[in-house]
Amino acid sequence: MRKNFTFMKQVGYLVMLFIVFTACTKQKESTQFPNVVLVYIDDLGYGDVSCYGATEITTPNIDKIAENGLMFTNGHCASATCTPSRYAMLTGEYAWRRKGTGIARGNAAMIIGHERYTLADMFKNAGYQTGVVGKWHLGLGPEGGADWNAEIKPGPLELGFDYSFLIPATGDRVPCVYVENHKVVGLDPNDPIGVSFDKKVGDEPTGKENPELLTKMVHSHGHNNTIINGIGRIGWMTGGNAARWVDEDMADVITEKAIDFINRNKEKPFFLYFATHDIHVPRVPHQRFVGSTTMGSRGDAIMQMDWCTGQIMETLEKNGITENTIVIFTSDNGPVIDDGYHDQAVEKLGEHNPSGPLRGGKYSAFDAGTRVPFIVSWPSKIKPGVSDALVSQVDFFHSFAAYTGQQLGEEDAPDSFNTIETFLGKSNESREHLIEHARALSLIKGYWKYIEPKKGAKISRYTNIELGNDTVPQLYNLKEDLGEQENLSQKYPEKTKELAGLLKEIREKGSSRPK
Repeated sequence: MRKNFTFMKQVGYLVMLFIVFTACTKQKESTQFPNVVLVYIDDLGYGDVSCYGATEITTPNIDKIAENGLMFTNGHCASATCTPSRYAMLTGEYAWRRKGTGIARGNAAMIIGHERYTLADMFKNAGYQTGVVGKWHLGLGPEGGADWNAEIKPGPLELGFDYSFLIPATGDRVPCVYVENHKVVGLDPNDPIGVSFDKKVGDEPTGKENPELLTKMVHSHGHNNTIINGIGRIGWMTGGNAARWVDEDMADVITEKAIDFINRNKEKPFFLYFATHDIHVPRVPHQRFVGSTTMGSRGDAIMQMDWCTGQIMETLEKNGITENTIVIFTSDNGPVIDDGYHDQAVEKLGEHNPSGPLRGGKYSAFDAGTRVPFIVSWPSKIKPGVSDALVSQVDFFHSFAAYTGQQLGEEDAPDSFNTIETFLGKSNESREHLIEHARALSLIKGYWKYIEPKKGAKISRYTNIELGNDTVPQLYNLKEDLGEQENLSQKYPEKTKELAGLLKEIREKGSSRPK
């Protein structure tokens, strides 16, 4: 439960005055804490950046963070898809524990209950100014969805953020507008927005009915509903014409908003969650990045994403706060090449392998689904290097709570471990165990990985990604077989049984956090 809210209900006004006094004192003391910038990339694979081994593309700004920070080779997001990874990171709870945390529609109600204590709440209670800029994809508004023509709440401001500027869901889903705090940006009240994911609204052309109007991108599967900016989307939208984004400008817009947040808060500790849209589809980078690689729009979008990252780092440097800022660079899930549009990503891939040495990709139970680029930089404190420790984004919550001297309640961040010493390079201790989430659940303990039996396609018919589904248990030795090629479950039945039992125990309990 949201701590201050619950406390107020339970103990009354006089105690609340004490809490306010204590919070003010904490805020003064918190100036010693570093700023925290979380750069969260969309669909970036383990092998998509040069510091992780890519040779067909160079990402200089990301590489510079790695050169000055700690690069984790066994760092994971919580899920092989975007919405549940974001849910787990912000709540410290594995998304598979909660219904309704799958890939969200563009008009979904807010998935995180506004009473829930979140990562942003934790930073706010430690005296930080908190902001989220970029892709949200965790729903907005009450049950039944947001009224896009009125005040849009609950949203991030009800989850501990002081400021928000959002792409509500994804670029390939309606509504194709920005939401700043509680309002659609630039909305003309005489042109109200209508949104549906069940049936067509209004009379705007769709990719299915008017393919000749798909002037910028043609769909390969799905993405054939309302056409906006020459691109078919998932879902139907009408109205809001003055407020609609231009895909080519999206990276510039959100990067400028992130820079503004840093500039406004440079004199105080701040937490910025900057979630890029790149390299998610539709990949429509600004003209100045078009042709910057030989890999078509996906490669060019990677270069645009690297530029965005560089702009954030440059802003920290200009404000003289680089030395006192922790920068975390990571991704919400593994890579996908064809995710719904004919954008030549497959044809122009060349020798580039977005998954690097790993098997699978986005949507997959194999490691490329959740093992992602994961870099932590703090120039004044973290010694540059490489760590093979097993770490997870779900641990940001407990780790930074511990660092800022906050105690978590029993119900808070139930799957988040305190790994702050590992994040800061003071230890190379791994997480005791980690559950990876795709359609099937996997469990990693040490160098062993167990994938539970799960019916379903082995290869996605749309994305051509190995999904990791199998009707028999799978056991892999990641130390000797990083590419998960040899199933050892029959060779080591006791180890298979042990990990299956541990997965069952964690699944049945409401928490996996060590006591």
